[in-house]
Amino acid sequence: MSTERRDGTPGEEHYRITPRRVSFDWDGTPLHWIPDEPTATHVINVLHLLLPAGERWFVKVFKEALPLVTDPVLLKDVKGFMGQEATHSVQHSAVLAHLARRRLDTAAYTRHVDFLFEKLLGEDPPFGAPIPTQEWLRFRLSLIAAIEQFTAVLGDWVLHAEGLDRAGADPVMLDLLRWHGAEEVEHRAVAFDMYQHCGGAGLPRYARRVEGMAVVAPVLLWLWAWGASYLIRHDPQIPGGTGYSLRAHNRAVRHGLLPAWKELGSAIPRYFRRSYHPSQEGSLRKAVEYLATSPAARAAAGAVGRAALG
Repeated sequence: MSTERRDGTPGEEHYRITPRRVSFDWDGTPLHWIPDEPTATHVINVLHLLLPAGERWFVKVFKEALPLVTDPVLLKDVKGFMGQEATHSVQHSAVLAHLARRRLDTAAYTRHVDFLFEKLLGEDPPFGAPIPTQEWLRFRLSLIAAIEQFTAVLGDWVLHAEGLDRAGADPVMLDLLRWHGAEEVEHRAVAFDMYQHCGGAGLPRYARRVEGMAVVAPVLLWLWAWGASYLIRHDPQIPGGTGYSLRAHNRAVRHGLLPAWKELGSAIPRYFRRSYHPSQEGSLRKAVEYLATSPAARAAAGAVGRAALG
């Protein structure tokens, strides 16, 4: 690996971002894949509700911005990022199909998510708003950079979440989450670098970055609470009338089944620092170590090797 770094800081070498064409078999995965923990299960399951449409949107926005990229290293990273995000979208969509087979239909929720990303945040500003094309693109890039701040934190958390192992979480779901989390740590800086590269300069660029996080943080919290509530209310294995419980959520946090509120909240002020760069988030070493042992990633690498030999 070369040691070139776009942010100019010393530390880890530049890392090549490569998509892995993984697949998972969901036939043996129970609806409550964390045994006896429906709240923790469904709080994490909100990822499957948001990511198929969200990550398709990431790819679309980055395709719009590709002509603006003049840095060849960044261009390679962005293409690797797009490949990884496209695969994430496909695999989380497969989980939605699995939930539907378990009699938990998510379409009534995901149609709102689709509307958010495809219409409200589409290529043209919504409702005919008179926003210049360049400014609308920069704003959406700032949203992606802010979202990726949280996915990097969540990715690092799940790689270290020994509570899930102790609870007997389904190994296939755990591999999906940790494979995805490891790739989020791998590419944690790409969306930020893309925004910095395409977002102008000086105070306006920084102000828009702050604005992006100011929009993303409350919207994500709302979507997550709504999604968890939806999944619990529609779960065929939970008695009717049972809803999302903050007490159950906090109990799951204490058992190491969900990230702590402080861990998530502290990601916001870090992001607001003028000197901030996402290479400071998580452990690339931990991510690479997991990807070397992930059953799905190993199977994908083996398939690529066999195809090359053939």
